[in-house]
Amino acid sequence: MSRKMINEEVYHRDPDATQKQPQHSGKAEIILALDVESFSQAKYFVNKLYPRIKIFKVGSQLFTICGPRITEFINKKGAGVFLDLKFFDIPNTVAGAVRSAVRLRVKMLTLHISGGQKMIKAAVDVARKESYGLKIKRPLLFGVTVLTSKKAKPGEVLRLARLGIGCGLDGVVCSAQEADFLRKNIRDKFLIVTPGIRPKRGAVHDQKRTATAKEAIKAGSNFLVVGRPILETKDPILALKDILLK
Repeated sequence: MSRKMINEEVYHRDPDATQKQPQHSGKAEIILALDVESFSQAKYFVNKLYPRIKIFKVGSQLFTICGPRITEFINKKGAGVFLDLKFFDIPNTVAGAVRSAVRLRVKMLTLHISGGQKMIKAAVDVARKESYGLKIKRPLLFGVTVLTSKKAKPGEVLRLARLGIGCGLDGVVCSAQEADFLRKNIRDKFLIVTPGIRPKRGAVHDQKRTATAKEAIKAGSNFLVVGRPILETKDPILALKDILLK
C-alpha cells in the first residue's frame, strides 16, 4: 500500500462523525461551560439544567480539581462531555492525552491547531484507532484557532482552520466574527464551536470577540458555549431562556 493511501486511510475524517452533522442548519446547540471551583457546584448546574442543556464543557479548572470523576458524573447523567483542555504539546504527548480522553467517553475535545500538522494528525489517528478498539463512537475533535480573549485577524483564523480541517479535525473553535468568513472560504464540511456567547447588552468580561446566540447561529456556528451569563445568575434557567430568545 502506498504512503499516500495509508495517510488517506488514517487521517480521513470519520463519515459517521462530521459528515452526519449538519454544516449549518440554522440551529445550534448550547454548551454550558462548567467553569466553577468544585465538584458540588458543577453537579448543581448539571442537575439544574439537564436536559435543557445536553452538553457540558469541562475545562482546565474543573478537570484539575475533579479529574475523571466529573466526566463520569456527566456521562451517567446522560449528557455529553465537551473536554476543553486545549491539548498543545509534542505529537506523542498529545496522542496519549487524546487516547485517555477517548477512554473517558467524551463527546468532544479540543486541541490547539498551532501545535502543527504532526501533532494534529497524531491526535486524529489515535482517536480513530482507540474508539474503534473500544467499539465506541469517536469523539469530535475541534481545533482552537485564536482564543476569544484575544484580537484576531480573519486571515490568521482562516489559515489555522484550513490547516486543522485539512489534517482531519471535525471542526474548529472560533468566534462568531470569523464563523461566517470561514463558511464562505472553506468548502469542506466542518463544525464550528463558538465561545463568548453573551446576551444582548450583557457583560463581556475578559472576552474580546463576543456575540449573541442569534448572531452566532446566523454566522454559521453549530455549538454555542455559554458560561458566566448562566453561572453568575440567581436563576440559571431564566438566564438560559434569555440567551436563547435574544
